[in-house]
Amino acid sequence: MGLGDQQIPAAAAARPTYDAAAFLAAIIESSDDAIVSKSLSGVIMTWNKGAERIFGYTADEVIGQPVTIIIPKDRLDEEPAILSRIQAGERVDHFETVRRCKDGKLIDISLTISPIRDASGEIIGASKIARDISELRRAAEHRELLLREMHHRVKNLFAIICSIITLAARTAATPSDLASSTMERLMALARAHEITLPSLTEQSVVDPPATLFQLLSNILAPYGQDDGRQWSLHGNDLDVGRAKITNLALLLHELATNSAKYGALSIDGGAVEIATAVSSDTVELVWLETNGPTQGDPIPASSGFGSILEQRIARSLNIDIERSWTPAGLSIRLSLPRLAIM
Repeated sequence: MGLGDQQIPAAAAARPTYDAAAFLAAIIESSDDAIVSKSLSGVIMTWNKGAERIFGYTADEVIGQPVTIIIPKDRLDEEPAILSRIQAGERVDHFETVRRCKDGKLIDISLTISPIRDASGEIIGASKIARDISELRRAAEHRELLLREMHHRVKNLFAIICSIITLAARTAATPSDLASSTMERLMALARAHEITLPSLTEQSVVDPPATLFQLLSNILAPYGQDDGRQWSLHGNDLDVGRAKITNLALLLHELATNSAKYGALSIDGGAVEIATAVSSDTVELVWLETNGPTQGDPIPASSGFGSILEQRIARSLNIDIERSWTPAGLSIRLSLPRLAIM
């Protein structure tokens, strides 16, 4: 078999032929990233579909225009510095900055900028690859926000736990009493924080609405369920600010604990009715105990942990607390500025 009779291998015969320049142009045009070229004077020369998608301008609108059309005024000094580095033959990698879209929206982008050389090696322009990193930046800010939130909550909880233990130790008769009272109050805090934990989405930290009735329901949940529930809520509900949840939860827990030890919640058939009235600037809450101890029954004097904590919380939230006896039983009235719990 002569040379002219040699057969071309099948793999080589099947190899497609193409125009390399056209193939590269197709890759650039179909890229999700913005790929732009500009002259050394900063004039846009080419503009791919990715650039149209990211910045909103069509190629016809920007080719021949200065690249500063997409640079915010407060970042115009970046362009001369970039051009200077390109003219020196340097490459700029992963330069994170902000650019302006056609509709005026500012977006976070990561830029890679390289010199463009002609056949003789002379630098004649620059190519820019821009990637929209707005979502990545928001995700990073989201993680940072979560870490700050966690740090803040942990610090606050440690401070509160130290305060609870210190105050409980003053009145606890035995280590068992100390452990029991401390655990009860920590569980009350846990129930309160369950309704204020943010929703950990990828986009943002979303605080679920926490209302006064939600908080009361969580605190009073251990005292009867369904038809056997020993408590009821009436009146106006309102949102409670996350920063005020902890103190308010401890105060409501003290009222519930005292009632469970000495009041209506300690007796079969006893009940607590809670009514609220909300105006534009004040909140009134009436805690009325029925079928419980009467005025003549012995109830411990207002002293010890409950009253100390109660006084502290009342001062911190600017709450006025009044106790009185009604024909139905013990009545506790809380009056506070609406802004104090928002």
